[in-house]
Amino acid sequence: MANIEKGELKVPAIKDGSVIDHIPVEKVEPVVRLLDLFDLPYPITIGRNFRSRKLERKGIIKVEKKHFTPEEVNKLALVAPEVVINVIKDYEVVKKINVSLPDRLHSIVKCPNPKCITNNEPMESDFSVLDKKKGILQCKYCNRKIERGEVKLK
Repeated sequence: MANIEKGELKVPAIKDGSVIDHIPVEKVEPVVRLLDLFDLPYPITIGRNFRSRKLERKGIIKVEKKHFTPEEVNKLALVAPEVVINVIKDYEVVKKINVSLPDRLHSIVKCPNPKCITNNEPMESDFSVLDKKKGILQCKYCNRKIERGEVKLK
């Protein structure tokens, strides 16, 4: 539980889990939905509008007893490429993960082309990442290029 001391909000440290830091404020809610965090049976702390030298304002999400899979990290890289995931064990940060898109995204992005074979046959989607910084992807099957803002996750 969070408590307030001398005008500062104090959020207790977590013993084991993950902290998603440097989330742009407008992306806090999409990140929560993307990772289905409300479905977890563990304590979650969600904060918005914290001061940040890098972003001016940022969001932070602390999740106890949760370590993100590579697929979840790839999804995060599509939605919020600026985030850093701190892996916590015994109250210590044991690893920092700067999310970035991999060279390929298999089965996590839906192709927006209604005629693409992945939307008409029981096939998994497969995208090449053409530009990791801008988030430009290309479907392996129909060659449709899409940008980060157009991405629909499966």
